[in-house]
Amino acid sequence: MGRSYIVDETVEKYLSKLSNEVQPFVTGLFIGQSSLSKDYVVWAVKTPSKEEQVEDDGKKRQLLQLGGIDEEWVTEHARQAARMLPGGLMVLGVFLVTPLELSKEAQNTLRKLVFAVEKAIMKRSLWCLTENDVSDRVVVHICSVTRKVLCRTYDILDPKSSPRPADWKYQNNVSTSWPLLECTIDIDLTVPLSAVSANHELEANTKNGLKDWTKQIQQSVCLTNGQVKEEDKELLEGQKKSAKGFVQPNVQTFTVQLLTPLCRRSEERSTARVLACNGSITLKGGVHCRAYIHTNKPKVREAVQSLKKHVLISLKLFKRVFHLVKNIFKKKKSLKEEHHTLPQRVFVSLHGSHVTVCDYLFGDEAAADLQERFREMFDCDLPEEQIIMTKEARADFANTDLNRRSEELKEIGKESRKIAKLTIVPKNMGVVFAAAVAFLAVAFSLFYFSD
Repeated sequence: MGRSYIVDETVEKYLSKLSNEVQPFVTGLFIGQSSLSKDYVVWAVKTPSKEEQVEDDGKKRQLLQLGGIDEEWVTEHARQAARMLPGGLMVLGVFLVTPLELSKEAQNTLRKLVFAVEKAIMKRSLWCLTENDVSDRVVVHICSVTRKVLCRTYDILDPKSSPRPADWKYQNNVSTSWPLLECTIDIDLTVPLSAVSANHELEANTKNGLKDWTKQIQQSVCLTNGQVKEEDKELLEGQKKSAKGFVQPNVQTFTVQLLTPLCRRSEERSTARVLACNGSITLKGGVHCRAYIHTNKPKVREAVQSLKKHVLISLKLFKRVFHLVKNIFKKKKSLKEEHHTLPQRVFVSLHGSHVTVCDYLFGDEAAADLQERFREMFDCDLPEEQIIMTKEARADFANTDLNRRSEELKEIGKESRKIAKLTIVPKNMGVVFAAAVAFLAVAFSLFYFSD
């Protein structure tokens, strides 16, 4: 017997709607949650249409065949969708809707797509699959004429994996009772700027700094509602169940704290080194993260790992922050204090579900721009009242004590010059950035100092 897939009835309606549309074929993604015994599919999302003008008749005929599927376009959609998902949710697989005459080619096409999608998602991921993670991904072919559904799974860790049958069952309100885990992570990360090769060292030191912070998150101790729980215990232990699920009428929320190690372990070798610097970038503040967990006897370990994964997904934004600073550093050699507001992260509930995804709202964007993006990415109309903008707010520069922070950096600079024995051009240059990636504010400061 293969894996079981519990699929929300809204997915059945969505796939039926796609089958009724007049077009050669439709590709798309399944999004949901995986557990050791079964998977839960909560959303199906078709691949956005690619606007391109094709004048060649031969190419037009090719686009009407499965060989005309743009694999790169499908994988890019999957990569961007995965970036917007909270902890616990993931891209579970792909689907293909075709007419009867294209059914013979469907399985080979689905096999190529599911491996390509997983490769694209994992390529830039800070989280690697472990032996505790489920490596099966689902492929579903639907004939638009007969409405027959063929469900198979592949082990994406085995390139030579053969298709295995799977059980596909529709069910009402699959995610209604999923508990929510929320956490605000404090960030205090400093990256030095080399006096010798600032651009090169910035990229290398940023990567090392984020790598160390990632390791701290992975090794952190978790407090759930203020208590340490054994990882092998059930998260919902002691709660009553009824025939239809949990008794609680409201979604249960767990407040989580991640306590990172304070110091290096005695058995670990120190990698500290002296680096000649003319400044540093400090990223400081808090980031709101969340995860959802199924109610099929979830272990504490599963819940914690799901939340940590969302923390690491959020970490990808910081790479973009440092890339922005690098570009500014190239263009401007002499700067006074400046403020740059970064995109604000917002959370959005889809299809009336309490499960949310996230996206970023740029300073010159309105809710209408966000709605257009979700229409393209998730093929859904997004009412403005479903946009949650209160979890993370833009930094309030009027109330931040940036001047005091600049003075502190000057003092640090003086001490650093003594230690590293630097000789810098006698001209002070400073720039302070404040970023809106925070529950209160995430601020990063870029400061240059000299003799």
